[in-house]
Amino acid sequence: MTANHDDVIISHIQTEQDVIQANYCISEAFGRQAKDAVWILMNPGWDTEEGQTKHSQNLMKQWQSITVNKDGNPNALYLKATVPDPGKQGERRVVGLAIWKQLSFVEGYGDPFSSDMTEAFADLDEKNQRFATQMFHSLWKRRIEYMREVSGSDRNPPAIFTLDLCAVDPAFQRRGIAGKLVEVGLAEAKKRGDLECTTEGSVMGRAVYSRLGFKDEGTGDIKWEVDSEFQTWDKPPNVFLRTRA
Repeated sequence: MTANHDDVIISHIQTEQDVIQANYCISEAFGRQAKDAVWILMNPGWDTEEGQTKHSQNLMKQWQSITVNKDGNPNALYLKATVPDPGKQGERRVVGLAIWKQLSFVEGYGDPFSSDMTEAFADLDEKNQRFATQMFHSLWKRRIEYMREVSGSDRNPPAIFTLDLCAVDPAFQRRGIAGKLVEVGLAEAKKRGDLECTTEGSVMGRAVYSRLGFKDEGTGDIKWEVDSEFQTWDKPPNVFLRTRA
């Protein structure tokens, strides 16, 4: 799959260098630009060379662990947006990443999904582990509920197509790159049996998602269900969105 939009090309992640550059985009967008407190907690050292290496390796493992559904389609798409590299003539540079996942609790129709992030929290101390666990349980609560609704319905296929992550290097924003990454995923969902798409939209992404057909369910921002000791901790505003709300 390749989509060419003038100088922006959307295609699949293919190499280790793609992953390294994609991880940099994530770090710049969520760490430096948004200063997302939960993301920073989960990615210690994100602004150091050592941290970049470690988190790139983790992203690489995820990319290399993609499963396939009964139709032979990958249950995850790692899409990169590239532009001509301004510093290297004739080469292209990854400036954006979108991860789309086909999810289902019905075997063969997508990956099941859980809010268990025990392995990802291994480097955190006990208090931060509790905070992160509660935050991600809250973040994905409606996603999991909706997966169960779809998996138990007569919908065919009994699955959803979820935009799990979308990030664009701030130096290349305002060029429509995020929208192009989303559009390719939406088109793929259509090809897979007109799957409904969902995401947990951040403040940065909501305008793009809304313009492309995502709607909230009328319940507003996700409610963070955390212990009283965490009530004053920074929490990013997110909302559950889907294309058929």
